[in-house]
Amino acid sequence: MAKYDYDLFVIGAGSGGTRAARVSAAHGARVAVAEEYRVGGTCVIRGCVPKKLLVYGAHFAEDLKDARRFGWKVPDACEFDWKCLQENVLAEVDRINAAYTSTLESHGVEIIPERAVVTGPHSLKLAGGREVTAERILIAVGARPHVPSCPGHEHGITSNDVFHLDAIPKRILIAGAGYIANEFAGIFNEFGSKVTLINRTDVILRGYDESIRDRLLQISMMKGLDFRFHADFEGITKGKDGCLTVKMSNHEPITVDCVMFATGRVPNTDGLGLDTAGVDLDDKGAVVVDADNQSSCKSIYAVGDVTNRVQLTPVAIREGQAFADSVYGNKPTRVDYTNIPSAVFSHPPMAGVGLTEAEAKQKLGTVKVYLSDFRAMKNVLANRNERCLYKMVCEAETDVVVGLHMIGPDAPEILQAAAIAVKAGLTKQDFDDTVALHPSMAEELVLLR
Repeated sequence: MAKYDYDLFVIGAGSGGTRAARVSAAHGARVAVAEEYRVGGTCVIRGCVPKKLLVYGAHFAEDLKDARRFGWKVPDACEFDWKCLQENVLAEVDRINAAYTSTLESHGVEIIPERAVVTGPHSLKLAGGREVTAERILIAVGARPHVPSCPGHEHGITSNDVFHLDAIPKRILIAGAGYIANEFAGIFNEFGSKVTLINRTDVILRGYDESIRDRLLQISMMKGLDFRFHADFEGITKGKDGCLTVKMSNHEPITVDCVMFATGRVPNTDGLGLDTAGVDLDDKGAVVVDADNQSSCKSIYAVGDVTNRVQLTPVAIREGQAFADSVYGNKPTRVDYTNIPSAVFSHPPMAGVGLTEAEAKQKLGTVKVYLSDFRAMKNVLANRNERCLYKMVCEAETDVVVGLHMIGPDAPEILQAAAIAVKAGLTKQDFDDTVALHPSMAEELVLLR
C-alpha cells in the first residue's frame, strides 16, 4: 500500500505547474494539481495571451490609417467594437484553457478545482475539507498584481480586470512604468483613450537598455501619451458622476474614468500554510529555493513567479520541466538564467537579450557599441515619423556580442532568432559575415556600424 495519496501534489495550474505535473506524470508519478481558479494560470487566462491579442487589435488603428498611403480606400471614421474584440479574446482564452485541461487529463493528472493549503511537509487540506498527503509538494501559485495602499485604492483596477471592462474608458490613468503599464498604455491609446502614466521616479522600464527605453518614451509622447514623473499616489476619490479624481505628489490632481494599477506583482503565498512546513520566504513573500527548485523544506519545491526569480512564462515552463526531469525522470537538469530574451509589447514593441550597455560597462569595463537608427520602409511610405533603433553591445577585446537591444515593428520576432547568437557566444564578425536578407528590418543586425 502506498505511503502517500500522491507522489506529487502541485498547487497551481499555471505555466510552471502544468508543465511539471504533465511531465512528472509522463515519468510515471502519481500526480494531482489543485487550481482554485482556472487551468492555465496568469499567462493564459489574464496575462500574456489575452494581452497580446489586445495588442494585435490595437495595431489596426495605425494600420488602417497607414493603409491609405498604400492605396486602400479606408473610411476616415473607422468604428471600433470593443465588445466584439473582448468576446473573441475571451473565447480564445476558453479554448486554450480547455486544451491545457485536456492535456493534463490525457497524461493521467488528477485536476482538483479547489484551493489547497499546506498543513505540513507532506500534507495538504483542500477548500472542501478533504485532507491529502503527498511525498512531494510543488508550489506553483504564481503572483498577483500589487495594489497601493492609498485611500480610495478600491476604486482602481489591475491588469486582471482589463479584459472584462464594459467599455473602453475615455480617460485612463495608469500607475507604474514597467512593461505592463507601457503595454496597456499603448493599447488604450490606440483604442482612443486619453492615457496618463504616473511613476514614482523618472525612469520607465527599469532594467532595459537606456537608449531603447528613451526612444519608447519619445515615441509614446509623440503619440499623445502623458507622463507624470516623481508622482506618488495620495488618494483616489469617486464623484457622483462615477469619475475618479486622483491626487498625487508634485502634480495637480487629475480626473479620469478609470485608474489602473501596474505597480509590480506580489508572490501568492499569503495564507498558503507554508510556515507549517518550515518553508522560508524572502522579504517579498517569495519562496526561497535553490538551483534545483527545492525550498528549505526538503519535500517542498517551487517554480515560477512565486519564487520571484525571473517572472516570465517560458522561464516558469523550463523550471517545471527541470523539476520533473530531475526528480522523476532520472535526468538532473538546471535552468540557465543567463541571456534570457524579453520583450515589451508596447507601440512600437521593444526587445532585448543579454547585458545592457550600462551593465556591460560595469561588468566588463571597455565595450564596443554598434547602432542603427532608421525608419522602417513601411513607416517611410506611410509618412510615419517613427524611427527604429537597434543596438549591439560587444566585449571590446573579443568582440563577443554580450547584448542586443531593439525597438521597432516586429522587434520581438526578430530578436528571438538573434538571441540564439548571443546565447551561443557569437561575435560581431559572425554577424558581419552573414549576408543581409534584403529588404528587411532584420538585415540591420548584420549591417551595424
